[in-house]
Amino acid sequence: METPLTLTDVEALAVARMDPHWAEYLAGGAGAERTLTDNIEAFASWRLRQRVLCGIDSVSTATTVLGHPVGSPVVVAPVAYLRMAHDDGEEGMARAAAASGSAICLSTFSNARTAEVAAAAPGAVRFLQVYVFRDHGVTDELIAQALDAGFSAIFLTVDLPVVGARDRERRIRWTFSDDAIPAVRYAIDRGVTGASLGILDPALDWAYLERLVSSVSVPVVVKGVLEPEDAALAAEHGAAGVVVSNHGGRQLDGVAPTLEALPAIVAAVGDRLDVLFDGGIRRGTDVAVALALGADAVLVGRMPTWGLAARGEDGAREVLELLREELAVALHLTGCRTVAELGLQHVARPESWTWSGPRQTPLS
Repeated sequence: METPLTLTDVEALAVARMDPHWAEYLAGGAGAERTLTDNIEAFASWRLRQRVLCGIDSVSTATTVLGHPVGSPVVVAPVAYLRMAHDDGEEGMARAAAASGSAICLSTFSNARTAEVAAAAPGAVRFLQVYVFRDHGVTDELIAQALDAGFSAIFLTVDLPVVGARDRERRIRWTFSDDAIPAVRYAIDRGVTGASLGILDPALDWAYLERLVSSVSVPVVVKGVLEPEDAALAAEHGAAGVVVSNHGGRQLDGVAPTLEALPAIVAAVGDRLDVLFDGGIRRGTDVAVALALGADAVLVGRMPTWGLAARGEDGAREVLELLREELAVALHLTGCRTVAELGLQHVARPESWTWSGPRQTPLS
């Protein structure tokens, strides 16, 4: 089987092989999908600045994420129901992440238990994404299970108190099977009732974040922040980091693309919190732009999931390796030996592409 050469190739192959309803679910966003589109198109508002004759022999994409050494600043974002994409599911995705030097953030709505993912990929850096159930005891138990399985951070999703108006999902009448999601089965066994995501607590507040931070021994990251004020409040209430995210354009259509929101959040809390980023990344050069604008790492969900759907674990690994390889090229051509060297001096907006230094005299 020929290996896809680009992420566009991967997506096309995945869509051809997937259940068409699940492909629509994965690809879709909220409303008219303006924010979904804006997340991608925002990268066209920035240019990487190529430098030459920098004397660089080799580069490294290695970094740390929440204190954990990783070979790549690309973290697999939490995506639900991965066995709908391929039978390799979450276990295969975790192995792909480990093999490519990435970390993985597992969804609450995973088809696999945290212990099963840990057993499948014991060497992977593993985080747990948390939705909070109406019965907080359910969430407490799921977190305890993850910590027992060696998961080393909690990503609290805060941008889904209610489900966005997702036109594609309503047209295909997307639902998930309770029996396929261990966390949901556990919640139902404890008496939690409600349709679809109605089983989640819609009334979370900053006090809940404080209680969560005080109850666990691992970093808590607030996922779903778009405003500097909320990032600052996350820091004040004990978070170790934030993810600048609009849920992949799946919640409130018309909000800012995440790349547009990133610089102000970095300015507000970048000296106090780890700032992670997701939304719209389709190439390794996109990763470079996000890092240059101040992100410490990025989360990517749709792309590795297309890879999983196309070729199972191998396909997911190939996507993550392709992102890392493209990032390495971008590092070399911008004159950076490491991702830590990427900064604002390596990007510019097209309208600000000016030179205020001395005029150079050509050699005669």
